[in-house]
Amino acid sequence: MRKVQLAIKRIFDFCACLLGLIIISPFFGLICLAIKLDDHGPVFFKQQRIGKNGKIFGIYKFRTMVVNAESIGDGLVVKTEEDPRITKVGKFLRKVSLDELPQLLNIIKGEMSLIGPRPPVVYHPYDGYENYPERAKKRFDMRPGITGLAQVEKRNSASWDERIEIDVKYVEQFSLLLDIKIFFRTFLSMKYTEEYTDTKK
Repeated sequence: MRKVQLAIKRIFDFCACLLGLIIISPFFGLICLAIKLDDHGPVFFKQQRIGKNGKIFGIYKFRTMVVNAESIGDGLVVKTEEDPRITKVGKFLRKVSLDELPQLLNIIKGEMSLIGPRPPVVYHPYDGYENYPERAKKRFDMRPGITGLAQVEKRNSASWDERIEIDVKYVEQFSLLLDIKIFFRTFLSMKYTEEYTDTKK
């Protein structure tokens, strides 16, 4: 039954994201234009993340910060939405989580899912997949998601150890019904995300 539900999940992810990209393509283009006019830098930000089975992939986002932001000021951490490294357009995109839209491309490519554990950067909280504790590696048994159980339960209020445990619980208890619940809870829990290393640039 689990294999069947995982297959349905993948089919739904692909079809929903492909249809979604077609529908929002004009809006997608407007965001690209706004970013370019605001800051003149690259429209997209690509960062290496750890995905299913420890495979490294490049996650896509709309760029919301100045170029090389990780080398300026507080580095990898964004403490407030008033951080001067955040562009004007970027501030808006962050508040409504539109900076995550390009990850629909990652889903179509089979690197991500709509629902699943958030993919960590390759060097944090552990330096590489091989350095994760064995139980923590279970969070990589499924494709990472744009949103997930840890995001709707804790957002950034929990430590990485707590988030990993929630992710492992999601993988162990996965069902399509749980995904549906997480999907709707996501809209109720949307707020500014403070940690750059997890989701933002």
